[in-house]
Amino acid sequence: MADRTAPNCHLRLEWVYGYRGHQCRNNLYYTAAKEIVYFVAGVGVVYNTREHKQKFYLGHNDDIISLALHPERVLVATGQVGKEPYICVWDSYTVQTVSILKDMHTHGIACLAFDLEGQCLVSVGLDSKNTICVWDWRRGRVLAAAPGHTDRIFDISWDLYQPSKLVSCGVKHIKFWSLCGNALTPKRGVFGKTGDLQTILCLACAKDEVTYSGALNGDIYVWKGINLMRTVQGAHGSGIFSMNACEEGFATGGRDGCVRLWDLNFKPITVIDLRETDQGYKGLSVRSVCWRGDHILVGTQDSEIFEVVVHDRNKPFLIMQGHCEGELWALAVHPTKPLAMTGSDDRSVRIWSLIDHALIARCNMEEPIRCAAVSTDGIHLALGMKDGSFTVLRVRDMTEVVHIKDRKEAIHELKYSPDGAHLAVGSNDNSVDIYGVVQRYKKVGECIGSTSFITHMDWSTDSKYLQTNDGGGRRLFYRMPSGKEVTNREEMKLVQWSSWTCVLGPEVNGIWPKYSEINDINSVDANFNNQVLVTADDYGLVKLLRYPCVKKGAKFKKYLGHSAHITNVRWSHDYQWVITIGGADHSVFQWKFIPERKSKEALHIAPQETLADSNSEESDSDQSDVPEMDSEIEQETQLTYRRQVYKEDLPQLKEQCKEKHRATAMKKRERAPGSGVKLHFIHGYRGYDCRSNLFYTQTGEIVYHVAAVGVVYNRQQNTQRFYMGHDDDILCLAIHPLKDFVATGQVGRDSSIHIWDTEMLKPLSVLKGFHQLGVCALDFSADGKRLASVGLDDNHTIVLWDWRKGEKLSAIRGSKDKIFVVKINPYMPDKLITAGVKHIKFWHKAGGGLIGRKGNMGKTETMMCAVYGWTEEMVFSGTCTGDICIWRDMFLMKTVKAHDGPVFSMHALEKGFVTGGKDGIVALWDDTFERCLKTYAIKRSVLAPGSKGLLLEDNPSIRAISLGHGHILVGTKNGEILEVDKSGPITLLVQGHMEGEVWGLATHPHLPLCATVSDDKTLRIWDLSPSHCMLAVRKLRKGGRCCCFSPDGKALAVGLNDGSFLIVNADTLEDLVSFHHRKDIISDIRFSPGSGKYLAVASGDSFVDIYNVMSSKRVGVCKGSLNYITHLDWDKRGKLLQVNTGAKEQLFFEAPRGKRQTIPATEVEKIDWSTWTCVLGTSVEGIWPVITEVTEVTAACLSNDRKVLATGDDMGYVKLFRYPVKGKYAKFKRYVAHSTHVTNVRWTHDDSLLVTVGGGDTCFMIWAHEPEGHREFRQCDSEESDIESEDDGGERQMSFHSYSGTQKRSYCIQQSS
Repeated sequence: MADRTAPNCHLRLEWVYGYRGHQCRNNLYYTAAKEIVYFVAGVGVVYNTREHKQKFYLGHNDDIISLALHPERVLVATGQVGKEPYICVWDSYTVQTVSILKDMHTHGIACLAFDLEGQCLVSVGLDSKNTICVWDWRRGRVLAAAPGHTDRIFDISWDLYQPSKLVSCGVKHIKFWSLCGNALTPKRGVFGKTGDLQTILCLACAKDEVTYSGALNGDIYVWKGINLMRTVQGAHGSGIFSMNACEEGFATGGRDGCVRLWDLNFKPITVIDLRETDQGYKGLSVRSVCWRGDHILVGTQDSEIFEVVVHDRNKPFLIMQGHCEGELWALAVHPTKPLAMTGSDDRSVRIWSLIDHALIARCNMEEPIRCAAVSTDGIHLALGMKDGSFTVLRVRDMTEVVHIKDRKEAIHELKYSPDGAHLAVGSNDNSVDIYGVVQRYKKVGECIGSTSFITHMDWSTDSKYLQTNDGGGRRLFYRMPSGKEVTNREEMKLVQWSSWTCVLGPEVNGIWPKYSEINDINSVDANFNNQVLVTADDYGLVKLLRYPCVKKGAKFKKYLGHSAHITNVRWSHDYQWVITIGGADHSVFQWKFIPERKSKEALHIAPQETLADSNSEESDSDQSDVPEMDSEIEQETQLTYRRQVYKEDLPQLKEQCKEKHRATAMKKRERAPGSGVKLHFIHGYRGYDCRSNLFYTQTGEIVYHVAAVGVVYNRQQNTQRFYMGHDDDILCLAIHPLKDFVATGQVGRDSSIHIWDTEMLKPLSVLKGFHQLGVCALDFSADGKRLASVGLDDNHTIVLWDWRKGEKLSAIRGSKDKIFVVKINPYMPDKLITAGVKHIKFWHKAGGGLIGRKGNMGKTETMMCAVYGWTEEMVFSGTCTGDICIWRDMFLMKTVKAHDGPVFSMHALEKGFVTGGKDGIVALWDDTFERCLKTYAIKRSVLAPGSKGLLLEDNPSIRAISLGHGHILVGTKNGEILEVDKSGPITLLVQGHMEGEVWGLATHPHLPLCATVSDDKTLRIWDLSPSHCMLAVRKLRKGGRCCCFSPDGKALAVGLNDGSFLIVNADTLEDLVSFHHRKDIISDIRFSPGSGKYLAVASGDSFVDIYNVMSSKRVGVCKGSLNYITHLDWDKRGKLLQVNTGAKEQLFFEAPRGKRQTIPATEVEKIDWSTWTCVLGTSVEGIWPVITEVTEVTAACLSNDRKVLATGDDMGYVKLFRYPVKGKYAKFKRYVAHSTHVTNVRWTHDDSLLVTVGGGDTCFMIWAHEPEGHREFRQCDSEESDIESEDDGGERQMSFHSYSGTQKRSYCIQQSS
């Protein structure tokens, strides 16, 4: 089977022919090292003329259009076009990025300028307001921004003699700006009578508030302050495009092809007319000048760079040439010499020497050229023209052999046969003409099978066949030279092709993405010797793939440089180089091919060159030799945490609903209850999809998170305190190096990060506005000042914060694949790593951006955790296969086998490391991972007597580890928190249900006990007294959704998801009896009051079965509901059942036979119900919120004193109402701790506690009931109502408590217990 991995060879950019002269000005300078810096396409070029060498800056991803040189002349700033354009400040010596400035401009960055000190950079955008921004470029921060002008701005400059003053000019205006604080204020230049109001193209500032500017008519306008003082008329024949100030004076360049030098008072020194020199030509137009000592650099509209020595100014040197404006499509390589031929819409054909990197011949034709080919003997050069003709030239002296026009549409492809006898010419007329070379190009055949224009052609090695591709996506074969179509595909199977440049065919299937129907690959060329293929596409990417690549979506290496579409690509005759040409950027790129064996030596090349091997993201991400993903990780990568409705959406939805219900809203509404509840204890820890989220605080307490709550647990007193600032699932937690502050990140449409204090439980800072969907990883820097965060959006955005100021320092798209961990380098806070699915990346901050490079691994592994080691370049990462990878910088030094299955968590110690994995083993290592010093297996047999519960299974998957206070703290996937003593015994501190929704909840009739049953297939009994532990657990064959104690508390009924139910002994949890009469979920189950003679069992297939407990027989079936049953209640006598269904029906059945009863609403209220857990009926009408369309009230429970009704809904709110809740939209107190839906709520037998369970958050929460009059100020969350209060009462206010009804706010003193 063909190898689907990316090839091991490389391309390295070696030379770029051309200079961007069109639509750009002032983009050519001398650096301090006397090198020349300019740009072409998306590449910054540093050209050393003495050694004839080029270096490349490849940090942009689209056309560069502006450039500025720092006053010290080493750093360069470049700005690009694009939807989200950015500015790069880079070092011209190392060609590495120093800073990235982004998020301010749209469309593009038209001009750039550094101030005199080089501290500030000003940029002008291409947006409709031509926004001007002043940057503190080192920090990537905007100091000031203002709309520049309604029309295009062409140039901007700092006044070098007055600080904080700038001048900008453009279409019919000039503006003088002053920067004060963060405000930029403009004053328009007054033209007055001295000169005409016209477009100013360039400017330079001088002493005493004088500004010189070049105008469109060729005059120089001289300004004093904001007034036009005088004009120098006719300085140039027409528009002055460029003005450059230096120590000696000023240089100007214009459309008339002249460069003029002026002294410091703008008196003329000399004029150089480039049109009159040897290399000059009519129409030469100067776009950029730079005067430095006795050298002048000149850039022209037609992509040339001249260097003029002042004392020998009649002999300028032409040091760089390229094609002029117009698309560049034609490319051919010489069959035996290192030469490339190109032809363009500028009507010129040019021959380039690939060894000397120079233009050696050019010839102008009558028509735009679209394709080229060189005959097999290298004597003839054929050119296909846009008008349907083709011309053949002699390569030797560029003289014409023949010119033939047989077609009306453009000739897009032509090729000589390998035996040199024929030339095939493919046109946009859908046909290929065959010409005999020796018969002076007489037409000998015609291929007319295509119904669309011809795009690519290849000859067979024996010259007997031709294959073509056309615009309709068809691949056809013809017999040569007659041109007869071959329809028998079998005949073609054995044909050998002399070249492969077609984009269709089984050999090149892999160049297309798996599911695309697009034609964005313009050109390919196969290198048969090395079995590699190079492709060029519309996105400016050059890709290297294996040849043949049969399967779609093959892996590749990709190289950036061309900005937009690349029209053609060819290997040189000896496969040493690849030549690519850009359509719109009309540049020619020459890439050096580095075959496999050389690639190994290439590790020692300069850093710039490794950057040029911008290995492709896509291709590295899923190579075929990646091991299968671990099931746990697979599951986790599928989680998206998307919500139908986010809590952020509620206020808006509420507004919409209020309009509808205005009338009802005016009626008097039931007031909120007097008593409240306060969160007391939570059983649960989020381990199933989070890692490394468990730490010791400064005071030795334990901090972790579950649902929407940050928990601080005191292990001595077995008490918990809570941070309640979040309103949805917390997904990650990081601790400050001083261990007193914690950062937590949550799910949300615009998800927030809270940094809070573990003592006071108060937020110190809340960071929002940059992450969508959720925050999945966080890390503090070693000095505690910075925080790194990773979002759940498709690009997994990474943000670096100064968290105290709430300021974003840098941001970047992290990776298409999920990121599991981010870590800031403890020695250099500007560096960080991220690791996740199939990658690890090493980042460093550059201004407002981050620059990342993938770790070189050979094969890609998924990384689950990572830490820095004892020096700044050492990194250790844990893989999904159980290895520890040891990195130095971005190179993998070695791997060590540490666990069976994934390594989920690791922690660095002073001397060594501790790791934990899916195998349930905690391992201690020395500081080099040479030796494993000790392992601890998490087993029931080593559980210490003081444990607060029971281990569900031996060796649970370990998801979090941290150390402190002589212990190892371990969090498991099963929701347990354990403390491992260094000597071996293990104490279980906290536990909850495992992954899966928890629905079943029942409180004991006379003891402080509680039972829960969950989709995790366990039934658990919990102690509600201060010992807070799990007393018993039983594994079930299926998950369950409901449970109920018998009235004497001795039996416990459990309904399962497969339609069966059990009755078990409440102490031992052993089976007493079981039944299986239904297929659908058992949704509710209830013993009749009193002796508990009957058991009512409600199922999802809309029946309620009634069983006689004593005789274990079914005695009745309640039929007649339209939908699944949701709730059940018995009356006190045990003779009547109340039923709620999914269709919002409230039904009544007589027991035990199950006959349906119709009872009027007034009577229902008079009935004495044994329990009330239903959500329908007039007595609970007020519990439904205004926005019933999006929220369901899932559960309710009436307290035993019949005063307070508690409800749980699927927005995660627990609410208390005064009972009975008559009339719509009653007022309530509400509490947020569960994240999404609250599935069940129950009061204990004495109403002292309220217990609630959450669905997806797996939590079991215990709330203390604080009766009326118990008025200590607490963190309560009452909300007056959904309608009147504008601000939702005390909606989740951290530090305020609002009394219901009154708007009196008192400062809340946080209770520490």
